Amino acid sequence: MEQNRIITVEDVKKDAKLSALIHAANKMLEAIGYTEHGPRHVGYVSVTARSILEQLHYPERICELAAIAGWVHDVGNSINRTNHGITGGAMLFPLLQEVGMPIDEVLVVIGAVGNHEEQNGKVVSAVSAALIIADKSDANRTRVRRAVYNPEDIHDRVNYAIGQNAVEVDAENRIIRFSISMDESSSVMDFMEIYLTRMQMCEEAANFLGCRFELVVNGVGINRVPIRN
Repeated sequence: MEQNRIITVEDVKKDAKLSALIHAANKMLEAIGYTEHGPRHVGYVSVTARSILEQLHYPERICELAAIAGWVHDVGNSINRTNHGITGGAMLFPLLQEVGMPIDEVLVVIGAVGNHEEQNGKVVSAVSAALIIADKSDANRTRVRRAVYNPEDIHDRVNYAIGQNAVEVDAENRIIRFSISMDESSSVMDFMEIYLTRMQMCEEAANFLGCRFELVVNGVGINRVPIRN
């Protein structure tokens, strides 16, 4: 691809190598029983990460980098679920340069990708913060692989119970709100069992952006975390 041209998320989506990795990652996770991690998931994360920063009035290019990071954040799953953020960041270093991104932008994206998992990640930039919130907020029944749905599996059960999810940004009051609507096929206790550390990471990400993170389940606020100075 032509160098010195501004690379967009649409350019990244067209790259054959990156597309192959995204599909391979999704197939790998399907084989070991995980929820959907393919184009639907990365598309949601890409759009949501961009939207968060746009609503907080970040520069257009930073918003675009968040969209790019969202699209490629799970490629490390093509190798192994464990440490897939770190693996993905390393894999993306040469691939994004091949697409035509300048090194300073590549470093922003791989830093965000390498830090998006709660097991070993930290919020390191605005792009990183938006990626974390977007990724952790994708809880919805559309992620359940219907052909192999297992109500005994807590991840399937929780995601299937969630009919609606939304990330809302109140820029004036500096609040990022993640709201979900669950039916009775699962419970808030189930949700918190698998999402507690993810929501705590979202709190840290929102704080990095100068916001408070609010989690709302079925109209009820679960947390009220103040902005730390």
